[in-house]
Amino acid sequence: MDFVTYSFLILTMADENLIDEALSVLCMACDDTSCNFKAMKLQRRAPGDYDVVIKMRYCGVCHSDIHVAAGHMNMLGKKEYPLVPGHELAGVVSEVGAKVTKFKVGSKIGVGCMVDSCGTCRNCKKGFEQKCSKTSTSTYANADQHGRAAVYPKGSQTLGGYTDVFVVHENFGVVIPDAYPLEYAGPIMCSGVTMYDPMVAQGIKAGDTVGVIGLGGLGQMGVRIAKALGCFVTVISRGQGKEEFAKKCGADNYIASSSAESMASGAGTIDLILNTIPSYHDYTVYMRLLKKSGKQCMLGLHKGMFAAFVVQGVVNSRIISSGIGGIRATQDVLDLCAKHDIRPDVTIVPVTQLNRIYESLDSGTDNGTRYVLDIATLVPDVVCTEAAPRLHASDVPTKGSTFKEIMSLFFSFWWW
Repeated sequence: MDFVTYSFLILTMADENLIDEALSVLCMACDDTSCNFKAMKLQRRAPGDYDVVIKMRYCGVCHSDIHVAAGHMNMLGKKEYPLVPGHELAGVVSEVGAKVTKFKVGSKIGVGCMVDSCGTCRNCKKGFEQKCSKTSTSTYANADQHGRAAVYPKGSQTLGGYTDVFVVHENFGVVIPDAYPLEYAGPIMCSGVTMYDPMVAQGIKAGDTVGVIGLGGLGQMGVRIAKALGCFVTVISRGQGKEEFAKKCGADNYIASSSAESMASGAGTIDLILNTIPSYHDYTVYMRLLKKSGKQCMLGLHKGMFAAFVVQGVVNSRIISSGIGGIRATQDVLDLCAKHDIRPDVTIVPVTQLNRIYESLDSGTDNGTRYVLDIATLVPDVVCTEAAPRLHASDVPTKGSTFKEIMSLFFSFWWW
């Protein structure tokens, strides 16, 4: 046998071994930006010594899933198809690697927005993996950058939580308390930590006043979490229509922003405003409600949020932004919700409803519910009962509009 033939056989055997080591999984995936979902058989890496294999039970559907799957976020890196979204995972451990200590078979486990980071930079060591100086690895549609989010085949992108089986490094698994229902856990690791993290970062404590603008899925979680932290909570909405609902969520006070009298009554009373409005608006009108040292945190995905992110990195701005939280914050907020029995408003749906859910979320209607996929309904060859969703054009801000907003925010001197 000549050298070339021998080398070919060795490489072929190596490929066959890799195939044997890969896990065959079933996913709800889309082939392109049309977001027409159907069941597909794909592959994940075989578990390593520090990996945990999850038998998936539920996965929440986040609005950002639409932006990624529909290609709205390609300015941050082109996505590959088939694409499997999902970063609100909840399931049960079915297998653990030889060196895993955090979980055991049968443990309830969740996975949020990240599956890896460098682990060595200052931010990672402080538990702020989302701010990794070498970039964290997203749960889906991202390349393996640090070695703990290996994909199969090599060079492909991570597959998310719309799946029956998931593999994750133990460091990026979140312990779901035994008494906390799995179907509620996924949204906590997205909307819950999104609201919790800025409160912790700004040193909010019992007795402080937190303002929440908007009472959709994010806003409701913000009210409940702030109350659990012992805060006085003020909800801000345009009219009086949501006042009764705000009080049911636990709010202590209500301000109708369309009323000059109502706004005047709340002037200078709030330590931190959490602004959850998803579309661009004049957010500076709320600054009068803050105490002298207070801040407004932008959480909606629009140019105001991106501008605040840039400006706060340059000056000590009173208008800031926040995204997701690190693993420690995610675990803390899940434990807090379990302790106080805080449960998001969820609607559990079969995977066949994905196309309909995408169209509903894209329409801008936010009735406060979080859609959660029942993974038990994911079976071979299943397809959505509706045609591909009719989605609006991307509303993600352009670089040009964001730059103008940065200049406007910077020269408005809210950092004085």
